[in-house]
Amino acid sequence: MKVILTEEVAGLGEPGKIVDVAPGYARNYLVPRKLAVYASKASTREMEHHRQRLERKRQKLVAAARGISERINGQTVTIDAKVGQGGKLFGAVTTSDIADALKAQLDVEIDRRKIHLSEPIHTAGLHSVDVHLMGDSHATLQVQVGNPEDAATAAAPKEAPVEAPVEALAEETAE
Repeated sequence: MKVILTEEVAGLGEPGKIVDVAPGYARNYLVPRKLAVYASKASTREMEHHRQRLERKRQKLVAAARGISERINGQTVTIDAKVGQGGKLFGAVTTSDIADALKAQLDVEIDRRKIHLSEPIHTAGLHSVDVHLMGDSHATLQVQVGNPEDAATAAAPKEAPVEAPVEALAEETAE
């Protein structure tokens, strides 16, 4: 008996596939659980139309993922964190923190599960992070982790101490 799968069934195939199964298996298991429908001309036509809609939707999602990938590839995101001695962080920077920083700084919302870290970031500095979007769309993102006060003091020019001329000091002590 020919049926069209509506869900993925182990050993048979993916949704939309027409398979030949035993009549009892179709009547007693696949059809009652809505895993398949009987193959007729109308159901075959309907399933083909549904498959085309899903394919168009998937193509739009892939195009959007490529756009996001091009937008964030090579960008640098800054995450402020408290840094202790030796550049070690108090805590760690996780994929959730990186996703929040992407949303705040680049206005790009990415699910944290699409950001791949081998382990959480525990040190200050510049780290490279891979983002796997949909299909073959991926991007590499730079994450700058550090203490905002340390960055402000390092960026601010240091004023050299003003030294009084030696002659002026000698005159003051002589008086």
